[in-house]
Amino acid sequence: PILASAHENGCICLWSIQGNLVQEIFPFSKYPTVPLTALCTDISTKMLLAGSREGHIMCWSIASFLEDPQKSKNQIKEELCWRAHSTEVVDLFHEEEKNVVVTASIDGSVRLWHATNGYYLGYFGQPRKLELSDVTRLVLPCDVSSFPTIIKEESKHMEKKSSEYPLVLDRDK
Repeated sequence: PILASAHENGCICLWSIQGNLVQEIFPFSKYPTVPLTALCTDISTKMLLAGSREGHIMCWSIASFLEDPQKSKNQIKEELCWRAHSTEVVDLFHEEEKNVVVTASIDGSVRLWHATNGYYLGYFGQPRKLELSDVTRLVLPCDVSSFPTIIKEESKHMEKKSSEYPLVLDRDK
């Protein structure tokens, strides 16, 4: 068993049940890291989802990592990132049978998203019937302007790296 914790600096820490840090991961994003406010997995623990203070949802594939956390080749791969709300995500869950992610925001909205591609399906309380099978239309809620990002390559920013940049005075410049 692995325990996951979300942190103010935007990282997710994975812990053994003995309390040892197994891995630390950061979202691969063009946006600066923001505090993570919600975490969940699907029932089969193949996906790890996180919500942020800025309204983003990030999705990682964790199945191969959980099979053998000691093997370095079993990386955790971020697969998808999308803007779900214009304000903080306070809760989310993945409904595996319907393949949807349900998100709730501090603004009081509860929205449904297709789990595989991040496409918007609708919101609770909308006048039309929710249609979960139509995932071909790419529409966005009125307060979101960016489309989902599918991350195709391994991120080099996933693991925390320490770098030192010493200041050097160059009098010629």
